Amino acid sequence: MKKILLAAGLLLAVLTGFAQDAVPADAFEKGMGQPGIQLLDVRTAKEFNTGYLPNALQADFTKKKEFFDRIQYLDKSKPVYVYCLSGGRSAAAAKWMRENGYAKVVEMEGGVIAWKQAGKTLTGEALGPQFSIPDFEKAVKSDKWILVDVGATWCPPCRKMEPVVKQIVKEKQLKLVSVDAGKDTDVMNSIGAKAPPTFVLYKDGKEVWRKEGIVTVEEFRSVIK
Repeated sequence: MKKILLAAGLLLAVLTGFAQDAVPADAFEKGMGQPGIQLLDVRTAKEFNTGYLPNALQADFTKKKEFFDRIQYLDKSKPVYVYCLSGGRSAAAAKWMRENGYAKVVEMEGGVIAWKQAGKTLTGEALGPQFSIPDFEKAVKSDKWILVDVGATWCPPCRKMEPVVKQIVKEKQLKLVSVDAGKDTDVMNSIGAKAPPTFVLYKDGKEVWRKEGIVTVEEFRSVIK
């Protein structure tokens, strides 16, 4: 009898654990509002731009390099709430993250489809006009140093770079030109920026330096003399 009760208890614990790892939209919404939660959208950028959950970071699970590059900036010790369109990709992403040291990963059952079916809304469905190429070219024409920041609010390394950008802009009195990687695709193509974050320095209206990814304050300083 004791063995039966022990087995039942273990089964209940396992089932409870699984229930906490995959939750319906209502429970997901309640959980993601807690302090310290990291919200991760593993859909494509195109899908993301049709609407996303507030404050979500985006890392396309179908592009392994992008996925791994971006999630390395998440804190493994803090909960990650992950979702996709219908639940398949988020389940696969969550499984990998649990197996690779992320302390708590919660996925949304049914994804965005279930979210909408529950009567919940998404953020960012209307992108607005792009930054035009003529306006961009006008913005970087100057004899002073100009920093072009190609980034996005949903990009984890972009968020990590925010304090660095603020520091170097203030320290060197740079003009900052921001390009939204989520919508300013014409400008990105015109300057050859492939992914966020990309930083380009202009002087006298010409590009003199660029780097994709994380940049330190010291690296910026070494270029801006």
